[in-house]
Amino acid sequence: MEQEKNIRVAITQGDTNGVGYEVILKVFADPTILELCTPIIYGSPKIAAYHKKALNLEINFAIINKAEEARDGRVNLLNCFDQDIKVELGVPSEEAGQAAFAALDRAMTDYRAGLFDVLVTAPINKATIQNPSFHFNGHTEYIETSVGEGQKALMILMNETLRVALVTTHLPIKAVANAITKEAIIEKATIFHKSLRRDFRISCPRIAVLALNPHAGDDGLLGAEEKDIIMPAIEQLAENGIQAFGPYAADGFFGAGTYNYFDGVLAMYHDQGLAPFKTIALDNGVNYTAGLPIVRTSPDHGTAYDIAGQGKADESSLRQAIYTAIDVWRNRQNYDEPLQNPLPKLFHEKREDSNKSRFAQPRPKDMFKKEKPETIEES
Repeated sequence: MEQEKNIRVAITQGDTNGVGYEVILKVFADPTILELCTPIIYGSPKIAAYHKKALNLEINFAIINKAEEARDGRVNLLNCFDQDIKVELGVPSEEAGQAAFAALDRAMTDYRAGLFDVLVTAPINKATIQNPSFHFNGHTEYIETSVGEGQKALMILMNETLRVALVTTHLPIKAVANAITKEAIIEKATIFHKSLRRDFRISCPRIAVLALNPHAGDDGLLGAEEKDIIMPAIEQLAENGIQAFGPYAADGFFGAGTYNYFDGVLAMYHDQGLAPFKTIALDNGVNYTAGLPIVRTSPDHGTAYDIAGQGKADESSLRQAIYTAIDVWRNRQNYDEPLQNPLPKLFHEKREDSNKSRFAQPRPKDMFKKEKPETIEES
């Protein structure tokens, strides 16, 4: 029986003054993970050695100059730049930001060449990484532009029990309302639905859609977006065969545990979804970029300058990000395999269209009317 090949996991170093190297080195200090994957850390041997010494960690890595040199059963560290970079633990600097970019840019080049299977990114500082080649609000937007092949990305924060996707990501609050359109909700929910089916092997996903305004707008008293934009989008999704329900007021939805009824939650903006998610997920949350050809994950925390170099960083989120990337890659292989040689269509197009109505969903807001827990409204 042919042995299954090790999945090649590229890991970018992130901001060199943060906790990126600490969590990377802690994860691979346990050699059992090498049975699941072949890691290729995109970074600097000198900087890695500095962090290793500062943290007194017992781990060895093999220095390579190109991804083709990576070997199974060891931690491969790919040297992405030759210049010396000053490490100032806990201090944001342009030098550290550009070192983070050099590793990320090299990884994008190698992905296009097919030299690894999945990508895991350590945290960056979104301000210090900016340069003429990186003028984005984060990893997601840059990766979409670099290797998205015209497809749109969707940010999903997830753990074993909860998946939260975002209609808008890194936008200032004052810009959110104008970015919430029927078309945007339909686009993101459709990507979410496809990802739940293909990446997580959920055959008939149920998606909860959150409201934008407090109390879901209170019938227009606190805002009309629910009536004018979100509900029509949900109805259109139902007509498209996607089980979408809502809109739900975010406070009662999370407070009452209503998310347990769904396979995914679509939030309107960043903090609406991520604040409750990070409270619920604790240390095992993962940021997953859905909708793109590349499988990319990251830990759900930032650079954590306040504890950098102190040995306090928890590597659980990065470890879970690696596991998630491997699982998604395998799920895609299994999902795509039977679709590679489809049978010819055996019925007339008009008949297919006429049958669509048989699969129309019930009105989304009524589906869980009797089953969901009562929510507690604010006074």
